[in-house]
Amino acid sequence: MFGTARSGVHAYANVAVETGVIAASPHKLIVMLFDGALIAVASALQQMKANNIPAKGKSISKAISIIDSGLRASLNKKVGGDIALNLDALYEYMSSQLLVANIKNDPVILEEVQKLLHDLKEAWCAIDNEKNAYKQPEVPPIARAYDPLAPNISTLVKA
Repeated sequence: MFGTARSGVHAYANVAVETGVIAASPHKLIVMLFDGALIAVASALQQMKANNIPAKGKSISKAISIIDSGLRASLNKKVGGDIALNLDALYEYMSSQLLVANIKNDPVILEEVQKLLHDLKEAWCAIDNEKNAYKQPEVPPIARAYDPLAPNISTLVKA
């Protein structure tokens, strides 16, 4: 009637991800794509070491999908110029390396892609940190002067 605990956990995780996506800035969405690809590659490494071939293939396919349909698709080559073109070539390289790693069952290739994804994510996060470093500090709200005749809302009791 209520399903298994596992399906409840998955439903909760899906809601958390969907809520995160809805509330995320475009910059945060790219970070989430990097995180998803990194998790998929890490899972593929574990599954490769455990000789779980079907699960490994599924994880690698997920990583390729995130790279191609998420990261590559989000590039604006007209506005991004050489940086966008270079990132596109790097994403294409990572996708092809993931295919080779899957066929050859080679963890070294997966680790290379994992390092590239990690380095790109770090650089992407550094961009956001630099942007936030130049923001004007928020001015704290002005404290209201004490007024002994003003009602204290926290001590009012409803009848």
